[in-house]
Amino acid sequence: MAGAIASRMSFSSLKRKQPKTFTVRIVTMDAEMEFNCEMKWKGKDLFDLVCRTLGLRETWFFGLQYTIKDTVAWLKMDKKVLDHDVSKEEPVTFHFLAKFYPENAEEELVQEITQHLFFLQVKKQILDEKIYCPPEASVLLASYAVQAKYGDYDPSVHKRGFLAQEELLPKRVINLYQMTPEMWEERITAWYAEHRGRARDEAEMEYLKIAQDLEMYGVNYFAIRNKKGTELLLGVDALGLHIYDPENRLTPKISFPWNEIRNISYSDKEILQLCIGNHDLFMRRRKADSLEVQQMKAQAREEKARKQMERQRLAREKQMREEAERTRDELERRLLQMKEEATMANEALMRSEETADLLAEKAQITEEEAKLLAQKAAEAEQEMQRIKATAIRTEEEKRLMEQKVLEAEVLALKMAEESERRAKEADQLKQDLQEAREAERRAKQKLLEITTKPTYPPMNPIPAPLPPDIPSFNLVGDSLSFDFKDTDMKRLSMEIEKEKVEYMEKSKHLQEQLNELKTEIEALKLRERETALDILHNENSDRGGTSSKHNTIKKLTLQSAKSRVAFFEEL
Repeated sequence: MAGAIASRMSFSSLKRKQPKTFTVRIVTMDAEMEFNCEMKWKGKDLFDLVCRTLGLRETWFFGLQYTIKDTVAWLKMDKKVLDHDVSKEEPVTFHFLAKFYPENAEEELVQEITQHLFFLQVKKQILDEKIYCPPEASVLLASYAVQAKYGDYDPSVHKRGFLAQEELLPKRVINLYQMTPEMWEERITAWYAEHRGRARDEAEMEYLKIAQDLEMYGVNYFAIRNKKGTELLLGVDALGLHIYDPENRLTPKISFPWNEIRNISYSDKEILQLCIGNHDLFMRRRKADSLEVQQMKAQAREEKARKQMERQRLAREKQMREEAERTRDELERRLLQMKEEATMANEALMRSEETADLLAEKAQITEEEAKLLAQKAAEAEQEMQRIKATAIRTEEEKRLMEQKVLEAEVLALKMAEESERRAKEADQLKQDLQEAREAERRAKQKLLEITTKPTYPPMNPIPAPLPPDIPSFNLVGDSLSFDFKDTDMKRLSMEIEKEKVEYMEKSKHLQEQLNELKTEIEALKLRERETALDILHNENSDRGGTSSKHNTIKKLTLQSAKSRVAFFEEL
């Protein structure tokens, strides 16, 4: 009895000690996860768990967003999760999203997972038209998105219609032109084919490098009023604070970079959080990298070098494989050709043998006929001599005899001529037989040459030795070991510099392509479907005002900060 009571007490105490939990669903740009969280957890506890699960170390760009009453808010790190104004119905849903954007994606985004999450988020914002993108740039971005998903273009695999189910362009762009899906796919594929050789992470980074210069990229807009009560929009992004006309979210009226801002006072805490976070990142970029970031960048460089060398190795193997396949195809073609030649030689030999047999038979018959005619001529000669020897007593008999003799002579002459002709024909047939046998000999000789030729060289050519400055790879079991040398990193640095130069050279070509596409589809545009942003973008283009987002901000900050504040208050 006492034992049962002790067991119940022990079970009750154990039950009391177990922490209470609730279920949380985390939605990323390409996945969903569920966690059991303790009731006492703060936002940072949940955020750190998600980052560890994703393997994400560049945590300072991201946050957990939730929706309440048709508005969005961000989970505060120092506040309990359930103390936020979130739905208490389980699972409690949060979206793991980028909260702050880099100034330069290529320089600041280190991890591949970070790049991938940014790519997916920016791509969705462009497709959902939360970021305005010109039509020609939309096509270029779509081509990089296709490269990231499908790899290198292969006309035998990526046939017409393979993009039919893909969402690649904003609906605004599709509706703006009298173009069929096939026409859009043709233009996207033309650019997609030019991206051959780019890995997924490279294609996604090219996408971000183009998207980050779009006017609305990374900007959070908030409705505000100045002292006069004028309704305006406040834009908060990685560069600073910008004031917009509510009807024009593309080009700010005035801007204040973060290095000019000392104090921010505003009643909306969400704005304050964004301002503080962006300002902190702005200052962080202008300081030396922390030890953690230096370590991540070093690892990223090594990983990039490893991947680049791996791609080079695979490219060499692919080239060797393609060359071996071409050699095999050529050998098969040559073998087939030699078989056809052998067949034709055999047929010619058979025809020669048949012709020779016929000629030999005909020559034998002609020779026998000639012999028979000669025999008959001899008999006629004997008859003529017999007739001449016969005594003829009467003139009539003599005349008859002479006539017979004359006829016999004529007949003998004809027989001699026929015999001579037959003899000549026999000689000609013998000559033809000799030529036929000579042709037969040549055909046999050619067939012998064909059948004695080697058919295949070795099918496994010895691969060319690798250059001495390329690190060797050894595959042991499931592990890949590699060794980096100083020369590898120097060579990689040189290749990166070379890529930068090539990129600058390609930029002009790219701009020309964009202009060509814009001119090409301009005739198909439906002017009545242009949105206000389309019109504003076209006006900016006509004025030359869309060369660069950074250049636009620089132009707006040429005046003193005081004059810009005064201008803001007078709006």
